[in-house]
Amino acid sequence: MLETMNLRPRASLGRVLDDLGATLLEVVHGDPERAQDIGGVVIHDPVDDPIPPAGALVLGVGLVDADAIVELVRSLGRHRVAGLVLRAPVQVTPAMRTAVEESGVTLLGLSRGAPWAHLAAMLRAVLAEGDIGVTDHESLGGLPSGDLFAVANAIAALLDAPITIEDRSSRVLAFSGRQDEADPSRVETILGRQVPERYSRILAERGVFRELHRSDRPVFVSPGAEGEDAFSMPRVAMAVRAGDELLGSIWAAVPGPLNEERTEALCDAAKLVALHLLRVRAGADVQRRLRADLLSSALEGGRGAHEALERLGLSGKPLIVLGVSVDEPDHDPRPPGGDAVLVHERQRVSDAFAMQLSAVHPRSAAALIGDVAYGLVPAPGTGHDGEESGRRLANEFLDRLGDRVTAVVAVGPIARDVAGLAFARTCADRALRVLREARSGRRVATLEDIQVEALMLDLRDMAAARDDRPTGPLARLIDYDRQHHSTLVQTLAAWLDAFGDVIAASEALYVHPNTFRYRLRRLAEVGEIDLGDPEARFFAMLQLRVLAPQLTH
Repeated sequence: MLETMNLRPRASLGRVLDDLGATLLEVVHGDPERAQDIGGVVIHDPVDDPIPPAGALVLGVGLVDADAIVELVRSLGRHRVAGLVLRAPVQVTPAMRTAVEESGVTLLGLSRGAPWAHLAAMLRAVLAEGDIGVTDHESLGGLPSGDLFAVANAIAALLDAPITIEDRSSRVLAFSGRQDEADPSRVETILGRQVPERYSRILAERGVFRELHRSDRPVFVSPGAEGEDAFSMPRVAMAVRAGDELLGSIWAAVPGPLNEERTEALCDAAKLVALHLLRVRAGADVQRRLRADLLSSALEGGRGAHEALERLGLSGKPLIVLGVSVDEPDHDPRPPGGDAVLVHERQRVSDAFAMQLSAVHPRSAAALIGDVAYGLVPAPGTGHDGEESGRRLANEFLDRLGDRVTAVVAVGPIARDVAGLAFARTCADRALRVLREARSGRRVATLEDIQVEALMLDLRDMAAARDDRPTGPLARLIDYDRQHHSTLVQTLAAWLDAFGDVIAASEALYVHPNTFRYRLRRLAEVGEIDLGDPEARFFAMLQLRVLAPQLTH
């Protein structure tokens, strides 16, 4: 299978190599100038073989066999793919050279130590200029709005030094060329997209971050004498602010302190970077709202559903509907920050969910609607195959999310038209409600898996709306238990759950079978219920499940 990230690129392969070359990517063989604008970033999976988009850049994760590479290059050439990335070093055989030259597919190598996920994220940052409904090409300071790699290269030219632009957590947002001129610590930072923890600790202990955050001028950082773990080349850092808000920082690897001219240039550059970071953040917020509106319109199945699906690129396809719900931790129902913390956590999980789906299929869509993150993914094969694919996606997402977040995922039935989409969303919502309220620990389910529980919840809603309460034998047992502090209701529930098996029921309540039999006789007398009557048993079981579920636990 070829898994594609959902991008809208406006860059050529040459542009990608200019931004990511030397540090992350190298040309192994082929002419990158022959390639057209890149049409997507694709992860190769030999198990399946759908058609990649024209101009795609294919990531050959784990691909080392020369014959398999030759066969793949020829296949990609027939689909006008731009390039194939393999893990360096790549041993190029004559057959591989011939295949590359005949197909026009450029062969690239990914540096050792650079994670594939980081390369995919960097490519997304380089390539993605727009999203749904966004067609403008604004610029800030003469550079494409939000293009932080172009900004980093411009600053590098002004300072004559390799540059990184980092967020408040020292994660690398963009970097310039010429990183090979810096020291190993800078290369390690670029490969990991994050300043290594040991370097951050050194900077924090020396008070560099404290000085950087309170200064409006560049801060010079000498290498110091911390030994092998220290960086060997001086740095100049500049905080990036919007008013009083710290947005990030610019870091230049320099041979020594900046002169006055370059100091002023860096101060001016920080203002430009702030505008770009604000534009990126605002654009992300607009895109979230737009995507959420389109996804909501599609899931409602009304008049605007067809147009919404077309704008999402999902029209005419059978779709899997997924719903992700994040709840407050059981041990801390009101965390510091209250609802704001929970809202932020849900948005964070929704963004992660959108990224997961975009890496799986080129035409997926995900957004947070209310307190549920919904996802739409084109369904492969038959309906059963689609649901199994949905389960697999849900389990993979939860595995990557880890145990820190309490989340559950519902998989709706395959939707083949607009009406089916609204029905699938309803099914996912019902399954989510059961998963949130269940005590079984189940985290992924379809409505079919938990239909009985869903029906019980529906009946409880109806009973609550009419203010129905237990009557007959169950009402008499409840009153007796309250007056005498007994457990006749629990005894009845355990007996019904065990299908009349006294041994199993007594073990469930941790009492002796003879004691249980006595209680059973007593509840029949007090409740005036004939336990041999199937109608009486069904009536009691239904009331216990619908009208008094709290009494059975």
